[in-house]
Amino acid sequence: MLNDILPTIPKYSNLQLHQLKILHLPTAVGGNPQGLSRHLTLLGLNSTTMILQQNYFRYSADKIVSSDSDNLITTELKKIVALTYVFRYQVILFNYGSTLYYPTPTPPSREKYGVLHNFYPLWRSYTNVMQFIELSLLKLLRRKLFVFYQGDDARQGDVCRAKYRVSIANNVEAEYYSVESNKFKRKQIDLLTRRCVKTYALNPDLLDVLPQEAEFMPYCHISLEQWDPVYTQLDTKPLRIGHAPSHRGVKGTQLIIDAINRLKGDGHSFEFVVIEGLSNDAAMEVYKTLDVLVDQLFAGWYGGLAVEAMALGKPVVAFIRDDDLVHIPEQMRDELPIIRAEPSTIYTVLESVICMRREDLFLRAKASRMFVEKWHDPLAIAQRIKDDIEASLENQ
Repeated sequence: MLNDILPTIPKYSNLQLHQLKILHLPTAVGGNPQGLSRHLTLLGLNSTTMILQQNYFRYSADKIVSSDSDNLITTELKKIVALTYVFRYQVILFNYGSTLYYPTPTPPSREKYGVLHNFYPLWRSYTNVMQFIELSLLKLLRRKLFVFYQGDDARQGDVCRAKYRVSIANNVEAEYYSVESNKFKRKQIDLLTRRCVKTYALNPDLLDVLPQEAEFMPYCHISLEQWDPVYTQLDTKPLRIGHAPSHRGVKGTQLIIDAINRLKGDGHSFEFVVIEGLSNDAAMEVYKTLDVLVDQLFAGWYGGLAVEAMALGKPVVAFIRDDDLVHIPEQMRDELPIIRAEPSTIYTVLESVICMRREDLFLRAKASRMFVEKWHDPLAIAQRIKDDIEASLENQ
């Protein structure tokens, strides 16, 4: 029967690249899938995004499977309909290391799903079976699969604690990186990467837990023409420092606030604002008013937020792990404009920023914008993905 079906599936080499339908799924984490899709479209490809559910950042998506008001049964029925994507798209770009039917290592929320929370073992078995069906259909239909890892979809607490002096794992609750979730991530990474043409990592530390052939890929979620720089560093007003945590424990927010309070107690004059709970568009308006952004202190790299701030001409303070820099291009490493800080040095680093000559801070802001234009150019990154897709079609 299989041999009867397969000949009916067209060889991709007989199709033009622009004729292929490309799908990004299943999340809007960081807006990266949406940004990449938008720029693949600008390069002439037929690219679509589909997400399971919208988050408060409200990144735009072409298709949204379910809404917050849907119960578990409704959501699952909608996912079954969404699974028909396997028949309609020839190239699939999975994001956040996830498939449409991505099992979870922890039970679904009791608050949302009530008594169904108690049936988690059955739920886990169901999602495993559905993911097997999803991946089997994709293999049967000869779809070209790519996968992007973006952070905690790959990070494992035991690896972080063993390998790094400073890490997220040492600064969050034990359940954040549980033994079960560590094992689950390793299993899912193996399951997906063996089936994908290419594996990409948006953070260099993730390459320590991904297959050797995985590649570093810079964030490409913003359109540079929509994020014009707003240089404020030379304004005659108190320095305005901002911090925008998506998870306070992960970002080191309390350490930053403690340092800020200490600096104020020592008589330094400046403004400090914490930006939380806003859509990406609303947050952007606040970022424009900043002079400096403090990003994160544990991950060892800067996040998508830092890219947005640098695009707006805002110097960024973050912890950069030197050992991870072997995974990025040498020139990118040499041009990195991040003002480096560790948990133990955040006070002194912020003090030096507050006392910095405004002209020097402005030069750092200009360098930050130039860095984003060079290393986070979404069109250049989309071209790289386009080339990888084309190469995968030629090597079937």
